Amino acid sequence: MNNLLPVADGPRVRRYARDLFRQHPRELALTVGLHVFAAVAGLVGPRLLGDLVEAIRHGKGVGVVDRLAAAIAAFVVVQAILVRFAYLASARLGEQVLARLREEFVDRVLALPLSTVERAGSGDLLTRTTRDVDALSRCVRLAVPETMIALITVVLVVGALVVTGPLLALPLLVAAPVIVVGTKWYLRRAPAGYLRQNAVYSTVTDGLAETVEGARTVDALRREQQRVDRSDADLRRSWIAEKYTLFLRTVWFPVIEVSYVLPVVATLLIGGWLYVHGTVSLGQLTAAVIYVQLLIDPLDRLLGWLDEVQIGAASLARLLGVAAEPGEEPAVAGADPAGARIEVRDVRFSYVPGREVLHGIDLTLEPGERLAVVGPSGVGKSTLGRLLAGVHEPTRGTITVGGAPLHDLPLDRLRTEVALVTQEHHVFIGTVRDNVAMVRPGAGDDEVRTALSAVHALDWAESLPDGLGTIVGVGGHPLSAAQAQQLALARLVLADPHTLVLDEATSLLDPRAARDLERSLAAVLHGRTVVAIAHRLFSAHDADRVAVVEDGRITELGSHDDLVAAGGPYAALWRSWHGERIPEPADHGGR
Repeated sequence: MNNLLPVADGPRVRRYARDLFRQHPRELALTVGLHVFAAVAGLVGPRLLGDLVEAIRHGKGVGVVDRLAAAIAAFVVVQAILVRFAYLASARLGEQVLARLREEFVDRVLALPLSTVERAGSGDLLTRTTRDVDALSRCVRLAVPETMIALITVVLVVGALVVTGPLLALPLLVAAPVIVVGTKWYLRRAPAGYLRQNAVYSTVTDGLAETVEGARTVDALRREQQRVDRSDADLRRSWIAEKYTLFLRTVWFPVIEVSYVLPVVATLLIGGWLYVHGTVSLGQLTAAVIYVQLLIDPLDRLLGWLDEVQIGAASLARLLGVAAEPGEEPAVAGADPAGARIEVRDVRFSYVPGREVLHGIDLTLEPGERLAVVGPSGVGKSTLGRLLAGVHEPTRGTITVGGAPLHDLPLDRLRTEVALVTQEHHVFIGTVRDNVAMVRPGAGDDEVRTALSAVHALDWAESLPDGLGTIVGVGGHPLSAAQAQQLALARLVLADPHTLVLDEATSLLDPRAARDLERSLAAVLHGRTVVAIAHRLFSAHDADRVAVVEDGRITELGSHDDLVAAGGPYAALWRSWHGERIPEPADHGGR
């Protein structure tokens, strides 16, 4: 749980919530106004009912009684109409606020550095995108308007009670200490409890996602029980967290329920005593009792929905926390790159403090150069590629493009400078055309076809049932892994960055098709810098230079022919790849 994405603090959540509603001043004013008028209309009835009791007690004529009864009925109808339109206004405001919040959340997620997502795990982000958004949706649609309505009603009812008879409002003070003490006890504990509950739920989702994604590996290594034990442990922590928030509710709700009864009983006792001594009239007492009864429903809704507001606030804090790591400022526009030259100076990198993966890398990439990065598995080739693409920031050292620090570039600008394509590709739900053109939404069909043709994908794309308009992705027309990879490469062609980092980008194609594809790409991407990370050494043969990475260091750098002639590590890799026997080192007597 230490690697989960950050959570926004309380002041930031409250400030954001205020600003969110302030962006809709007219809708907010209309909603509050309608609820106020509806509440006022509802308060007239009890007062008229008290007048009706007084009229009957003093033997007023039938006409007076009829008029009072008709007025009561009229205000009930007016209140019903106002309540209907007030709820409609609340729903519209809630949907507008929710739409804005969701759009901003999507923007935050898309701007999130890939390294941050990888460090936190997909489960936490998935939980925030689903469970937290749903909880916040319920809060904005229901809890916020219901709380606002209840609060307005409580204030107006208390005001009406004071106007009816100031002494009759005193019994309300009996419930105040109970409500205040109980609610403060709950609010001191609930926010942290719900944040902890949502965080543990993220670990449950993360564990299940890992099990599903790695099902074949789990089965092959017979680690089913280990995964079951992991899920059981996660669920146990989730149960403990939910048990705590349930405990808070089981204490708070009964205390609040008791506080509702006390004012009614106190009003009847104290009001009856005041009536007997002639301090208040029977009509005032009747209206006061009804007003106190009317307080029960809005108070119940106010305090009941307050629990949902706590859940929503916790979800909002988690959604806002997606924006940036603690202490990490988003990249801002600084010096513009002056050219496409990339320089790597004394770069070191570690995923875990104290355990370096790369050690003092120095490298210069000239515009238009094709560099092949080769070496055994696990020596840091992919890590170097991700640093060059700006996915990770060096632990030490600098990487610049055109003289500007690579990591300081805003994400949208960075992707126009350097693009990374790996062997992991995603086909989005939509048409083939949409999947390719997503990097340039305004691209025309001719540009999309040109990009597909460049990666040898146009023929099979046009042979699909609806051609480029065929729906692919989950639930759509199935694509093979190789076809998905070609779509990703077509996006790359259309994106048109000046530097490309291909990390095993053709690994899902057979060797001959991969070689043809890379040659085709080389022709299309002529004049652009290409960094190809691959185990297939034909990429190195065609490159301008080859960088051999061993144990996190570049041990050789030069052209294919020069490195083969040098007889070093690259020559050994080349002979091994061609199936040639590597000569044993000469025996020099242990020297």
